[in-house]
Amino acid sequence: MSDEGTERVYAQAGFGAAVRRGQRPTIVVVDFSRGFTEARFPTGADLTAEVEATARLLDSARARGVPAVFTTIAFEPHLRDGWAWLEKAPGLAVLQIGSELVEIDPRLPVGDEDPLVVKQGASAFFGTNLAAILAAFRTDTVVICGATTSGCVRASAVDSVQSGYPTLVVRDCVGDRAAGPHEANLFDIQAKYADVIELDDAVEYLASVPARGNVPA
Repeated sequence: MSDEGTERVYAQAGFGAAVRRGQRPTIVVVDFSRGFTEARFPTGADLTAEVEATARLLDSARARGVPAVFTTIAFEPHLRDGWAWLEKAPGLAVLQIGSELVEIDPRLPVGDEDPLVVKQGASAFFGTNLAAILAAFRTDTVVICGATTSGCVRASAVDSVQSGYPTLVVRDCVGDRAAGPHEANLFDIQAKYADVIELDDAVEYLASVPARGNVPA
């Protein structure tokens, strides 16, 4: 089926409506750790462009007092906290607590006030306190960046909307190891779960929301 035919089928099924954008967004940066953003690691790829785009988005967020949350995958050295997933994806076993691979990419402007969520699953929500953090920020819209599009970004987008948050995924700020899975999952996310938007659109959206000094207020 052609791309036009696929889009027509999805439209006929009632997918792809626009997401409501609130006034209190939170940026969630999913697993932009060195093990994913640096090609020298076996789990990674060169995500320089995506990291730089995310840095721009975060700078725009800071200007409005919009909070950001970062996540990283990190297993205990015994790996028993991720055994089922690691049976399927044993390459992820290198992502261990204390390793440089689980450090957030230093090219990103991480502030001392930014929460770091350590996870052992694909979704940023599963088994973590992310939902509590978003509630504390009184979040009404989640804006997702990170890696990988076909894995943790997709899982986080699905759980975000299932948790009741209108969700935006910034195309320029997400990346994967291969173009095929990246594009296929962006298509599906746009159809069913979130709006996939361009960086300029995201920056304009953040500029439009009320400035927040004391974030939880």
